[in-house]
Amino acid sequence: MVVRFVIEALDGRLLDRPVHAFDLAIRPRMSGFPGFDDRIISMYAHGMSVREIQGHLLEIYGVEASPDLISVITDAVLDEVAAWQSRPLEAVYPVVFFDALRVKIRDESVVRNKAVHIALGVRADGTKEVLGLWIEQNEGAKFWLRVMNELRHRGVEDILLAVVDGLKGFPDAIRAVFPEALVQTCIVHLLRHSLDFVAWKDRKSVATALKDIYRAVDAEAGKAALAAFAESSWGRKYAAIVQSWERAWEEVIPFYAFPADVRKLVYTTNAIEALNAKLRRAVRARGHFPNDDAALKLLFLALNRAEKEWIMPPREWSMAKAQFAILFGDRFARATV
Repeated sequence: MVVRFVIEALDGRLLDRPVHAFDLAIRPRMSGFPGFDDRIISMYAHGMSVREIQGHLLEIYGVEASPDLISVITDAVLDEVAAWQSRPLEAVYPVVFFDALRVKIRDESVVRNKAVHIALGVRADGTKEVLGLWIEQNEGAKFWLRVMNELRHRGVEDILLAVVDGLKGFPDAIRAVFPEALVQTCIVHLLRHSLDFVAWKDRKSVATALKDIYRAVDAEAGKAALAAFAESSWGRKYAAIVQSWERAWEEVIPFYAFPADVRKLVYTTNAIEALNAKLRRAVRARGHFPNDDAALKLLFLALNRAEKEWIMPPREWSMAKAQFAILFGDRFARATV
């Protein structure tokens, strides 16, 4: 038996899809289990599929729940996502890391690799805040310009340092909306891209040779180190590495103006790397998602869990903060008001 357009049984939400009749009895039967919805959402946040949640409910509570009921409960998260994605932001962020991870999502009967873009901001006190999540299959200058304008409309007036992964058109889109922003290519991403050209047996040696470039005392020394690498046996064997660094050089140069404490903060990118690792763990168990909303629900819930662990700023921040105050002057002072 199927019942359509059930209102009261499912928290007053009007459904436009079938709901199995036995779902109607579940909520009343679960009155002895406070937080039943929250438990389902928690299981979903841990990466459990609808089928796995069904099995868990049957095993633990002796309750059979249809996929529709589980979807209705987890769909409530989308309202939170919408509110979170449009919430007001700080006026100034000293650092914003922009990164992406790939997620398999079904789109028009085809499973596609879509990019989930993440903006992780660092406030003046060193605490972190994810500014937003955006799912996009095709990246480009127009997409990034839309993201930057969205951040501007939500209250962001200035970004002192934007750390990006070298995507084409990204620096121009940032500067179009935040003209004073320093755009820095993520050194970790540049190194990983460099090693993509390298045979596995050579990777350790090439990585060691590249250290002379990004550990140079200033931009001039870094350029000389890059030229020396180009003339070395590794540079001649893997000429594509030199070309990739030369293409990105304008966005590498800002790195050399920073003292060691700020360089470490920018180079290691521990914050965004750790966040991405948590999101990937949540996604890995799911295989692929039926649509963008399903992916967004899981990522948002996993993100909420990760943010609860963000209590203290990174160790480098106390020294980096003093350096930012000198390097950016009044612009940084506005972030502390």
